[in-house]
Amino acid sequence: MKEQKIGIIMNGVTGRMGTNQHLMRSIVEIIKQGGIKLRSGDRLIPDPVLVGRDEDKLQRLATLSGIKKITTNVDEALADPQNKIYFDSQTTGRRAEGVRKAVKAGKHIYCEKPVAVDTKEAMELYQLCKNAGVKHGVVQDKLWLPGILKLKRLIQQGFFGKILSVRGEFGYWVFEGDSIPAQRPSWNYRKEDDGGIIVDMLCHWRYVLDNVFGKVKAVSCLGATHIPERVDENNKRYKCTADDAAYATFELEGGVIAHFNSSWTVRVRRDDLLTLQVDGTKGSAVAGLRECYIQHYGNTPKPVWNPDIAQPINFFEGWAKVPEQEVFDNAFKAQWELFLKHVAQDDPFQWDLLQGVKGVQLAEKGLESWSKRCWVDVPEI
Repeated sequence: MKEQKIGIIMNGVTGRMGTNQHLMRSIVEIIKQGGIKLRSGDRLIPDPVLVGRDEDKLQRLATLSGIKKITTNVDEALADPQNKIYFDSQTTGRRAEGVRKAVKAGKHIYCEKPVAVDTKEAMELYQLCKNAGVKHGVVQDKLWLPGILKLKRLIQQGFFGKILSVRGEFGYWVFEGDSIPAQRPSWNYRKEDDGGIIVDMLCHWRYVLDNVFGKVKAVSCLGATHIPERVDENNKRYKCTADDAAYATFELEGGVIAHFNSSWTVRVRRDDLLTLQVDGTKGSAVAGLRECYIQHYGNTPKPVWNPDIAQPINFFEGWAKVPEQEVFDNAFKAQWELFLKHVAQDDPFQWDLLQGVKGVQLAEKGLESWSKRCWVDVPEI
């Protein structure tokens, strides 16, 4: 058995998501486990270089992660032939420039979503990668969440019968920053900095719906900026110009109707920060990030509307928890391993930049629907 090192340029990992999910819980953990076993029996070991604009942050991150190689010069990292992969988790507006440079340098591309600020630019990046012959992928982490995987198993087993509808509730209260510090960066709430929950979350809902329940055919979306002012990281008050909540309905192939409420202005009284309820002719399920509860047709109660008495049915009692039948890894790490195998030994990898284009497209169609106050078709790409 031999070790094969693979250089990964990790640009933008000083941000919250880049640090926690991609570096510490994915790449560092893959290194700790001794890499990834290849078909040849060799072990593929990530050899990352951390890239950012703030050297102090990079130094702290190097100490935290144990990764020694850092630089504020992305061109320097791109020039190193040992670096085979370029990963981008910068803010959306900076992504296209980074990807273009990396493709020109012959690097394989893996990046966060949204892959670009609009569909046209996202498609240009996809075509650029395709024409250059480099491998490419987009992060679609929720497909590897235990709760979503349990839903997929139920669908495979025919548990639901005909699926009728999907209802998603996502979000939590993000503090405004004046008395209690905000737990999300301020750029999320400025449209001029590519912020907004529609741009952020409809990209997620696109790949969840397409891969689990059916292709999205049309969308009706209403956005809102419920909190008009917030306080930024420097304790300065700023005007919120981007949407902080979105209420979207989707028509899927096969007649399934999906509705997602996404909000950074909601207080949670549900099982998790994200819950999906799937209703079918034979049964229903409610999945969170990790757990999933089911109710079969034979266990469905028969309520009668009577507001004059206390509700005699405890509706929570009729649900059963899906048992732990598999061991689930971190969702981001699971996709990282698949992409690394794709690069190293050409394993199949269907979550390419074209899938990222579809996410940006749905976000644009959601914004168009909000602007026009009407249903908008989502054409095939």
